[in-house]
Amino acid sequence: MTARTPLAGVIEGFYGRPWSHDERLEMIDFLAEVGLNTFIYSPKNDLFTRQRWRDPYPEREAAELAELVTRAHAVGVDVHFALSPGLSMRYSDPADTDAILAKFAQVADVGIDGFELFLDDIPEVLQHGPDRSAFGSLVEAQIAVVGEVWTRLRASHPDARFAVCPTQYWGHGDEEYISALGQSLPADVGLYWTGRAICAPELQAADARVFAEHTGHPPLYWDNFPVNDVAMTGELHIGPYLGREAEIPALAHGVIANAMPLAEASKIAFCSLADFMSDPEGFDAEASWEAAIARIAGPRDAAALREFADACRGSALCTDDAPRLAAHLERFAFQYQFEDQVTAVAELRSRVAAMLEVTAPLDAPENARLGAEIAPWLAQYRRGLQSLLTAIDLIPTTGRGVPASLEGSDRDVVAALLEEFRSHRLRVFGDVLDMFLSDLSGEFTPR
Repeated sequence: MTARTPLAGVIEGFYGRPWSHDERLEMIDFLAEVGLNTFIYSPKNDLFTRQRWRDPYPEREAAELAELVTRAHAVGVDVHFALSPGLSMRYSDPADTDAILAKFAQVADVGIDGFELFLDDIPEVLQHGPDRSAFGSLVEAQIAVVGEVWTRLRASHPDARFAVCPTQYWGHGDEEYISALGQSLPADVGLYWTGRAICAPELQAADARVFAEHTGHPPLYWDNFPVNDVAMTGELHIGPYLGREAEIPALAHGVIANAMPLAEASKIAFCSLADFMSDPEGFDAEASWEAAIARIAGPRDAAALREFADACRGSALCTDDAPRLAAHLERFAFQYQFEDQVTAVAELRSRVAAMLEVTAPLDAPENARLGAEIAPWLAQYRRGLQSLLTAIDLIPTTGRGVPASLEGSDRDVVAALLEEFRSHRLRVFGDVLDMFLSDLSGEFTPR
């Protein structure tokens, strides 16, 4: 791979339990199989990338990193190593710059030739007194350190790739901080950007051009999908890869998808990223998603996972919560009000029961690792549908109009089911099921 090849790959850059060594090795093989070229190692909870960044890796961890690089080189994938020193580093202290380069030297010894400096998720002002005395601003300090690191790194490793994740990593791309930082960096340094938002619903060509104009760099997209860390831990991001304009690969330094702690489930998104990067003009998000589901679940379980995944579409990329269930409930509302109530209730019950039945193969899935990862959300999916079936059986079939809410003890039954469903704090069906049960229970209706 030449230094000018666009990056297309995955970063293990989430907060939470890092992947195991075996998961990383398997992921490297998978990236090669689908045509992605880069794996970036930087789990936020690896002590030696963030909290203890100055310390060298112990022997066991260094040996695992060496094995990962060897596997990656064998299959044509590049491994980059990213260090996150910003929480404690002293920009004015040469010893800390030396420590960054010493850490890069250690990982270079195991074969890594892609190096990245992450300055994200840190205070936006200088913390140490000597730094405030030496520099006029955070960006001025970062320009000095990044420049020194890259000059010395390039001298010792002329073929190295280097990239920086800025402290301000999202926005319009013309802000003062990112413009100053970008304009100070050599043209061959990658500059990360997530887009208009931290988890950007869209990556637009016009925004990429603005970023390039003001920073002097094409954006290196840190695409925060399918990641589900921090406030998103109750979400399972296995929906389609949406909102990325076809011109993005040509305008970008690369596109790197941030993974979930759930390595196997993350592969659904990675399949679609590979499709997008290889043929952005012909990319069909829904078709790619269907193919990814079949690939990851296996042919026997494809239909089951497809049904379940439809209830987990919701993310920053997709606001169309559980469209299949939503369509069933919309059809029910019309039938119940304007056609035949008995038929409306019976048909809704049949459709919901079918949604429950079709997922039965996931109890003993072909892909056991996937099954273990999605098990909590699958249980929530079934909990929700069982609650819905109980509620459906309480809906009266005499009278006119859609019942605004049930009456008496029936209300209490549905309210208890809704409370139990919510208590698990796992987002399945988006707001679709919750709103339906809320209406039936009269949650916001005076008694």
